[in-house]
Amino acid sequence: MKRTHLAKSDSTGSNDMRLEYRFDYRKARPNRFAERVYKDHRIVILDPDISKVFPTSKSVNTVLRALIRTMPKSAQPKAARKRLSRR
Repeated sequence: MKRTHLAKSDSTGSNDMRLEYRFDYRKARPNRFAERVYKDHRIVILDPDISKVFPTSKSVNTVLRALIRTMPKSAQPKAARKRLSRR
């Protein structure tokens, strides 16, 4: 069996990165567009059995909108009534 010699890399720590790849986190700013994109979004965690039936956000939204339409007007939150009336 032949032995192959691998070139040893210089592992001098994290300072061996080139200057153009170093990032100064002190100058970092928050994403100014993030609030605009996610302002009206909510994240909801589905149980595994429900996520098998409704695998996409589109399928979940379709079922929830149908459920909202069947609810009596007095049981609907005001925000939901406004959204439904615009469509």
